[in-house]
Formats: sequence, structure tokens, C-alpha cells
Amino acid sequence: MAYSLKYDTVHKGWPGTVESESGALIVNGKKIPITAERDPANLPHASNDIDVVLESTGFFVKREGAQKHLDAGAKRVVISAPAVNPDITVVLGCNDDKITNDMKIISNASCTTNCLAPIVKVLHDKYKITKGIMTTIHGYTGQQRTVDTATSGDPIKMIRGRAAAQNIIPTSTGAAKAIGAVFPDLNGKLDGIAMRVPVPDGSCVDLKANVENAPSSAADVNAAMKAAAEGSLKGILEYTDDPIVSSDILGNPASSIFCSLWTKVIGDLVAVVSWYDNEMGYSNRLADLIVKKL
Repeated sequence: MAYSLKYDTVHKGWPGTVESESGALIVNGKKIPITAERDPANLPHASNDIDVVLESTGFFVKREGAQKHLDAGAKRVVISAPAVNPDITVVLGCNDDKITNDMKIISNASCTTNCLAPIVKVLHDKYKITKGIMTTIHGYTGQQRTVDTATSGDPIKMIRGRAAAQNIIPTSTGAAKAIGAVFPDLNGKLDGIAMRVPVPDGSCVDLKANVENAPSSAADVNAAMKAAAEGSLKGILEYTDDPIVSSDILGNPASSIFCSLWTKVIGDLVAVVSWYDNEMGYSNRLADLIVKKL
């Protein structure tokens, strides 16, 4: 753990001091106890008076798995992924006002949903989305293979077995469908796919949506995005007119970095593009959710 925090290929690692000793990680002189258990029910949450557990293993995204942390004495659980039957799926800036004290298992959705939801909110609030398709052009992840690997089963599993750093790999994503958990009136109206591309970090969302109230121009859409980025969604949605590429947004803490250059409007069809650092942006929202909202 100390090594992973100290060195990072993309983000260059922690700028402070990092040490380790038996049963502890020491960061900037602060000692952080480390416990390892396969079953969350065996973790010493009660004796440590744990307020919030950040469940990031990927193994306990179902409610019954997250519940084990509560059974062990934690007061709340935040799942850093789309979850099955949480009390609420939250995207900050979009529906965090719906969090109540009795909600104990909270999903922070995915990095892609956190990028998509703010631009969906702006379009839906002003123009009323009727349906849409999203494509995320996403950096490869640790779940992919560095060389071609033989896999069996459905085509999605087979294609994910191809070499991540040498291919553009189309695959499935639940990010668009998850919008229905954030905006219930859009449930079933958005879908999408992912294109995994040969970069280790830095992604973007390409959203095409039909709307009830057609904007007059691309400039009209851009103005709405800019107003939100400077107002109600400040810190969540960022706006730029610059000709940026994926490496330019690495380290950016915003959930969604909207680029005005790619906005297109044909009648009631609107197309927009927004970037996101799928590591840094999402990590910042997790911290914000825990510190500011719970």
C-alpha cells in the first residue's frame, strides 16, 4: 500500500512522506492502522467507532455485502461503484439533496455517470431530454489484459480479453442506464456503450440526445453549460473553449469538463462532449461525499 501511494505512473504519487510498519501506514507522520479481512463482518468497525466505510474492493457492491460493514459496527457505507439495491445512488451536484439520515448504504455511481449526469442535468433542465445515447471513450483499466488472453463465454467477455494498450475495444457500460437512478424521470430513456482506448487515464463522454424544446443553436447550449459551470454546478462541471485532449485534463478534480468546441445541434437533436479524469475526478467526489454530505 505504501508503494502504491508513493509511486503512480499517471499522477506521480503522493507529494508528502509515506512509510509503512507492521499493521500501519504512516502518511505525513500520521499513523493509519491497517486491517485485512476477507469477510467485512469480521472487521473491527465497532471498536474503532467507524462513521463511514468506503467500500472499494469491488466485491461487495450488492446490498447484502455492504450490509456486513454495518453489521460489524460501521454507521454508513459508501460504495465506490454502481451498486445493487443501495438506499440511494448519488451524483454530487445532481441529487445529493435527496440524501437522508436513514440512508445507510450509498452508491457514488461510476466515474462515467459522474461525468454524464451534470451535462444531462443541464440539458434536461433547459430542453427536456426525451431519449439519448452515450458513448464513453474511456482509458483502459486494471481489469483488462495487457496481451491477448483466451476467454470463453459471451462476446463482451471475449472482446475484453484483447490487449488493452494496442486496441480500441468496444464494450458495455451501465453508466447511461444508471442515470435513471439519479433522475427518475429519465429512467429507461438513456443507454450507451464504452470504447476502451489505449491511454491509462483520461476519458470523455459523447452524448447525443433528443429534446422537447429544441435549442436555437450550439451557442445556446454552450451558454447553458457555462452558466451551470459558473453557478449551481461550480466545482462539479467545468467549462472550456480550449482545444483540449485527454492528457490536458489529467489531475483535474472536476467530475465533468465540458468542451464547447464539439457541441452540435440539428433541430431537436443535441450532441455534446465532456471530459473527465476517471481517477482524480471520481476520487474527489468520493471525498466530497463523505466529508461534506455525510
